[in-house]
Amino acid sequence: MMSSVMISSVMRVARRLHGDRALLGHFLSPSRSPAPFLTCQPDRKYASKQFKGPKREPRVQKVKPVKQEVEIRQRMSVSELADAMNKDVDHVLQALLNTAKDPYSLGPDSVLEERWIKEVVSRSGMKFRWEKLSESRERPNRDAHRKPVDPSRLKPRPPVVTIMGHVDHGKTTLLDSLRKSQLVLSEAGGITQHIGAFLVQLPTGERITFLDTPGHAAFSSMRGRGADATDIIVLVVAADDGVMNQTVESIQHAKRAGVPMIVAVNKCDKRLSDPQKVKQELLAHDVVCEEFGGDVQAIHVSALKGDNLMELAEATVTLAEVLELKADPGGAVEGLIIESRSERGRGPVTTALVQTGTLRRGSVLVAGTSWAKVRFLLDENGRALKEAGPSVAVEIAGWKELPAAGDTMMEVESEQRAKEVVEWRVQLGEAQQLLEEQQLIQVKQQHHLDQYQQQREGLQHLSWRQRKRIIYRTNKEQFSIRPSEKSSGEGGGLQIIVKGDVDGSVEALLNILSSYDAQLQCPLDILHYGIGDISENDVNMANTFSGSVYGFNVAAGKSIVQLAEKLCVPLRLHNIIYKLIDELKDELSSKLPPLKTEKIVGEATVLAMFDVSVGKKKLPVAGCRVQKGLLDRKMTFRLIRGRDAIWEGPLLALKHHKDEVQTVKLGMECGLSVDVDVEIRAGDVVVCFEELDAPQVTSWDPGF
Repeated sequence: MMSSVMISSVMRVARRLHGDRALLGHFLSPSRSPAPFLTCQPDRKYASKQFKGPKREPRVQKVKPVKQEVEIRQRMSVSELADAMNKDVDHVLQALLNTAKDPYSLGPDSVLEERWIKEVVSRSGMKFRWEKLSESRERPNRDAHRKPVDPSRLKPRPPVVTIMGHVDHGKTTLLDSLRKSQLVLSEAGGITQHIGAFLVQLPTGERITFLDTPGHAAFSSMRGRGADATDIIVLVVAADDGVMNQTVESIQHAKRAGVPMIVAVNKCDKRLSDPQKVKQELLAHDVVCEEFGGDVQAIHVSALKGDNLMELAEATVTLAEVLELKADPGGAVEGLIIESRSERGRGPVTTALVQTGTLRRGSVLVAGTSWAKVRFLLDENGRALKEAGPSVAVEIAGWKELPAAGDTMMEVESEQRAKEVVEWRVQLGEAQQLLEEQQLIQVKQQHHLDQYQQQREGLQHLSWRQRKRIIYRTNKEQFSIRPSEKSSGEGGGLQIIVKGDVDGSVEALLNILSSYDAQLQCPLDILHYGIGDISENDVNMANTFSGSVYGFNVAAGKSIVQLAEKLCVPLRLHNIIYKLIDELKDELSSKLPPLKTEKIVGEATVLAMFDVSVGKKKLPVAGCRVQKGLLDRKMTFRLIRGRDAIWEGPLLALKHHKDEVQTVKLGMECGLSVDVDVEIRAGDVVVCFEELDAPQVTSWDPGF
């Protein structure tokens, strides 16, 4: 018998675990033999807690998927949208399948509209949000501005007179006579190729600043700057030549700038001079002289002999008094950059015309995107000046960079202020350039879109598979026709480097080169242009691109010449501009393939046809008589019937009687045979000609 303590313990365990009465009766049965308590271990499975019904799985909370956000903006390209979605370009194109947008017409750089950007994002299981526009803080305008002028501080100033006219009409000679100098002897070719500024003091004490402008057709921009900077224009017209092209252009510059004119009829000492004819020709261009009821003074002068030069000076002074020219010598300096160049030992140097204020050493100036602290001032003769007042032309040294000719020069308070102005102007120019490039891109994109829509108008009724097949075939044909980059680069193009002595010369050369209109005939590329002598970098760059170096009024050192000869780089240096352009045209022509020309050597008429036995074969032979020139077996022959060319090629045999001959002269008869199967009839004409290579000339005409 189990003890009562053990029985009570078992009952408590059974009630606590599962309360099964059957298990309790099993332990309390009197027929059960006594056994150790450990014999109940196999039945411990009844000790686990039992649940009625199916077993429940633990409850798992469902997490909603978070959609990826894509930042979009207007006018995104396919590649930009793919990068924003962290996908490849093919994914974007696949998302546009079965839509009104044809994905096969798109490329990585194609711009998508807003609706298609949203469509791609939604089809990809993502959501979009608009890109936040960066709030660009509007910067204050840090540019230099003109300061108001106090009328009470204005004082009379000397007039600025620009001498203009056609080339070789005596402008520089007239100025030499007024200055009593020999400037014309220093000009290459006897023509002015720079704009010069000179101060002339008359015997009566009046002072006049003269600007001498080039008369050659290549220097139109220089004449324009001279007209903008002047108070009076002296129009020089040769009495023996009359009104010419640059004379008309000078009149137009004067009218555009609103500057009064004085006509100087030069070369009146010549036997064939006709001043009246000159003044009548000027009427056709709305220049009415006083003797015809107008307000334009006309002075008959001879610059070479010095006749009536004082009358011309007095007329200029009188007109200046009428204009009441005044300026404030004590205000801030303002002026105009007439010319700029780079000199060895002095760096960037400019010739400037002071219009307001008094320029001194140490003044801080700003012109364009360059600034200067004036180191020294020089006059036109190279003498140092302490100061330069209104209407005085002066050379300025101390520029950090070379300003462009035509820029306005202004004085600022300090170097820090000058740097602020330059920085503002640089940023303003970059923003303007970026805007222009964006507009150009939009125009090109619209052009490509219109072209694409025009090409696809006839494919709207086809399925997308048919459209894809046709587009693939069309693109394949276009790519097969288009020349490769390698083959196009091996053509006869010309790459050049342009160097000049001053900014105006380089500007004139670039203006001429901008008129080049034979790019299809021979491509012309400007690798680099600049101011100063030929450098080692110029030669190395020309050698890299197999180009040439063109220099105007510049020099090349001995070491540079030796380097160019070693690298076989052509150095084409000139001091006369039209000779430089002529050599450039010759080099362009040398790059062109020769033209095939034909020289007729002789003609013969076919009289009859007969067969000649050569071995076992019968060879047709044409019996001919030479009507013009002679027939040479080495030349090429052409068979003509009526107006049609039947055959062309070499002869197989040429015989006179039974002898092989090299030539058959006029009036002789001969027999000739060809090595092809061609039908020759009596009455046909046989032409003997020679193919020659003729040099081709460029079609570019710079206008002079």
